[in-house]
Amino acid sequence: MTEFDLSVTDALLSTTRAVRKRLDLERAVPADVINECLDLSQQAPTGSNRQGWSWVVVTDSDKRAALGEMYHRGAMAYLNQAEKDAANMDDGGQTSRVIDSALYLADKLKDVPVHVIPCINVGLMPENPPRQAWAGVMGSIMPAVWSFQLALRSRGLGSCLTTLHLSQEQEAAELLGIPDDYMQVALLPVAYTKGTDFKRAKRPPISNITHWEQW
Repeated sequence: MTEFDLSVTDALLSTTRAVRKRLDLERAVPADVINECLDLSQQAPTGSNRQGWSWVVVTDSDKRAALGEMYHRGAMAYLNQAEKDAANMDDGGQTSRVIDSALYLADKLKDVPVHVIPCINVGLMPENPPRQAWAGVMGSIMPAVWSFQLALRSRGLGSCLTTLHLSQEQEAAELLGIPDDYMQVALLPVAYTKGTDFKRAKRPPISNITHWEQW
């Protein structure tokens, strides 16, 4: 039986944050580090054990600039409205800080050294699939995405799962040659982090969100 150091494991799980402002835009990321993290992600569970995923890793500056512009287009309308909504929230300014961080990323995404786009094969999906089918699709790719992010964190890198470029998904697919039967599920900006001293986030107690036996 493998015994884990729970203090290390729990620290990894509880401090892997969505990193935006603390991404190091100047430091190069070696390809072998990305490949190590992707290799680990392939051990994640997946529906029917099919591993219908593929990953597009973008380091070319022109392509990163194009993706950054697409992301900016998709982000601004959403974030501007979110900023207005946040002004009416009584959460100590936490939502406003997150939105400010997201706006920063929208401006700087093109400068992040690596963009990683996880994709999943949906070629066999029926037309107008039921919710159950979408749950299966997301359940087949998101565990691998999270494993990738955890592997990055353990090596001193950060990331942020973003989806705002997906309003321009077809344009991104044409830029990167992604086949029609593959769906992009996110764009992860990846870089070394400025410092590694990330902390637990403030979350509601589990008693507020956990229902035993019945809602």
